[in-house]
Amino acid sequence: MKSPGDLVSSRAFFVRRFNKMQVTAQLVKELREKTGAGMMDCKKALVSTEGDMDKAIQILREKGLADAAKKSGRIAAEGVVDAYIHMGGRIGVLIEVNCETDFVAKTDDFKEFVKNMAMQVAASNPLYVSRDEVPTDLLDKEREIYRNAALNEGKPEKIVERIVEGRVEKYYKEVCLLEQPFIKDPDVSVEQVQKALVAKLGENIAVRRFVRWERGEGLEKRECDLAAEVQAQIEGK
Repeated sequence: MKSPGDLVSSRAFFVRRFNKMQVTAQLVKELREKTGAGMMDCKKALVSTEGDMDKAIQILREKGLADAAKKSGRIAAEGVVDAYIHMGGRIGVLIEVNCETDFVAKTDDFKEFVKNMAMQVAASNPLYVSRDEVPTDLLDKEREIYRNAALNEGKPEKIVERIVEGRVEKYYKEVCLLEQPFIKDPDVSVEQVQKALVAKLGENIAVRRFVRWERGEGLEKRECDLAAEVQAQIEGK
């Protein structure tokens, strides 16, 4: 006669086996559509999570980000140069986004990413692609300003450096494209969107450079919410 412990173990075994049997082709297809991962990767993720879709998505995303980091060192010399003109001709953006092959450059996913990046530049007006491009002398000046401001605010010297570095991180998010909140989903950064696309398409994808013009730039003009205008265009208002 089996003990209560044996019965519990047997029940757990059959529950796990039943769950694994639920990893159907339809489930694999659904996970693939949600993540863009390969069919076998989707199946393995579902089997390892016993059919739990949310956990499988998490596993694939974590794996994708790791793969994206490996791909970031590969040469990306293909891609496109694209332009975006804000309605009414108020703002113009020219941007170059690179990938590894001409095949990927022609995909809808890549084209959509390029368009989104051009609109991001129009709306958020970044000055650099990444923090690596920010000049050291400029950062030194910003740090000095933040340090003096913190001391003038009466902050204890022992925490001033921590405050300075926190404000530098905020500065990066304002001036660096990859650090900015994505205009279509502010809960994620542009860099996270980029890495997700790398994981989906299997190639290194990089924003190389951009230039942004605004009509009447440098002249006195009325203030307006450019980000709101671009967002309205995205939503078709």
